[in-house]
Amino acid sequence: MFFCSIASYNPPHVYSQHDCFTVMQSSEWHQEVNVRSKTLLEKVMLGNSGIQKRHYGLADISRLFTRGAQELNEYYEEQSVIMASSALSKVLEKAQLEASELDAIFVCTCTGYLCPGVTSHVAEKLGLRSDAYLCDLVGLGCGAAIPALRAAHGFLRANPAAKVAVIAVEVCSAAFFVNDDPGVLISLCLFGDGASASIWSGTSERHQWEIGNFSTIHMPEHREKIRFVNELGKLKNQLHRSVPQLAAEAVAQLYAKRTAEPNQILAHSGGRDVIEELEKVLPFSLTETRHVLQEHGNMSSPSVMYALERRLISQQADQRYWLTAFGAGFAAHACEMWRE
Repeated sequence: MFFCSIASYNPPHVYSQHDCFTVMQSSEWHQEVNVRSKTLLEKVMLGNSGIQKRHYGLADISRLFTRGAQELNEYYEEQSVIMASSALSKVLEKAQLEASELDAIFVCTCTGYLCPGVTSHVAEKLGLRSDAYLCDLVGLGCGAAIPALRAAHGFLRANPAAKVAVIAVEVCSAAFFVNDDPGVLISLCLFGDGASASIWSGTSERHQWEIGNFSTIHMPEHREKIRFVNELGKLKNQLHRSVPQLAAEAVAQLYAKRTAEPNQILAHSGGRDVIEELEKVLPFSLTETRHVLQEHGNMSSPSVMYALERRLISQQADQRYWLTAFGAGFAAHACEMWRE
């Protein structure tokens, strides 16, 4: 599977960590959580979280904390389509392609649910052919972008003359939940909204990037440590303090299976603690991954693709990358990207 182009999209409403903390302090729910929760929020939001700002689909994020399940789902339906379509429009323009030239689109998401999926709405909005293949991958969590690429890889192996788009889109703000659980509160401090779209072909041109050598590891015995649960009709992020170590252990196992030495590792941003644990087991400083966290927070599945886009823009001499993403399951995924 050969790389053509990549582009990202964030909604226009930008909040610094201090802005977010101010909104939280003035919210009614902040008065209802206990003192320990208030202390935790202040420590993470105003401390060295590695995050400077985050993007949201809603201008007034205080409304996210008071909306019911129905309103949040409608918000997800609206924003997921806007964000995915905007990212795809940008990448089509960069690749100098029309939407009608795409033979398939693959979309991964976990922060809401649509049936038919986001692909159906994007296909209609951008004018894809009626015979284009549409595939939605739902429920894979923060690690989903690499399995989505793997699904596209399989399609292109069977249809080498095709061109496909892979879109990772998350409206993380549609899954905000409030109570005194530390994992829930940490989630409020980390997550932002974003989408990434990339275009791939089954045939190559000279010096074109190729992707492959996919690998995965899943550990269902740790499923309850990082997953969405449904509470009061809303998605609630369940996040255990051991997740950074779990991620590092899984990623180290995957890295041991690499076929060659990369110029750089591009990882899902997770959070500051996650990145620090990854850097303990990997022989690289995760510069692009840290930058994505700083500028956007944890966007879930699009994050690793943002890191890839940044690296492709800034480094012209690289010949090989190793990509990894991880999350709900507990599962971790990896692939290699290279050019001759």
